[in-house]
Amino acid sequence: MTLGAVIPVYNHGEAIGAVAAAVRAHGLPVLLVDDGSEPGCASVLQVLAAAADSQVQLLRLAQNQGKGGAMVAGFRRAAELGWTHVLQIDADGQHDAADIPRFASLSAANPAHLICGCPVYDDSVPKARLYGRYATHIWVWINTLSLAIRDSMCGFRIYPLAPTLALVNDVSIGRRMDFDTDIAVRLFWRGMRFINQPTAVHYPTDGVSHFRALRDNVRISAMHTRLFFGMLPRAPLLLWRRWTRPA
Repeated sequence: MTLGAVIPVYNHGEAIGAVAAAVRAHGLPVLLVDDGSEPGCASVLQVLAAAADSQVQLLRLAQNQGKGGAMVAGFRRAAELGWTHVLQIDADGQHDAADIPRFASLSAANPAHLICGCPVYDDSVPKARLYGRYATHIWVWINTLSLAIRDSMCGFRIYPLAPTLALVNDVSIGRRMDFDTDIAVRLFWRGMRFINQPTAVHYPTDGVSHFRALRDNVRISAMHTRLFFGMLPRAPLLLWRRWTRPA
């Protein structure tokens, strides 16, 4: 098992240095994916990648492709680097890097599973976003006919790279705020098992959020609709797997 971290970055120049250092403190190589950031953030990323520690690499995307687009590009580069598993963690510092050893240990013991962060929020979480997540939880349980995915929106997780790369090469996955849920549901459809790991989440250290309520809620609603109609022909298999396969 070769685990590395892919961090999609879009204008989080103030926070990314601390995030990358926190990941490196646990011995993981880091791939920073610059998702078309403005020059100030781009220069910060260049400095981080040019430092003496060669375990921090930089992949630049000429134009902003969204979190999903950056992660897909990161998956492909990770495969070129010989990684077998990818840790995804957000660039804004909201995730607790102290939990990386726990996630990594679970992944090492269960290499075919997706280790999925299950957020434990503090008072910094915007209440509208906290309550809005429950609608997505319900849709995910409908679209998987299962409660196996406790929180599909958390961007702190470890992917087995080979089946994940096979999926993104076969299917168009949501490229923006719909990415985390879309890829989780589709991996579940393909038979991947999930381990839900509680983890503390704090919003965000640099005050930068790229969530746009109207635009992103419309995009997420459209994704749930597509997934629902994709679930229908899969329903017999999903139900059969639910009753015949141990959790």
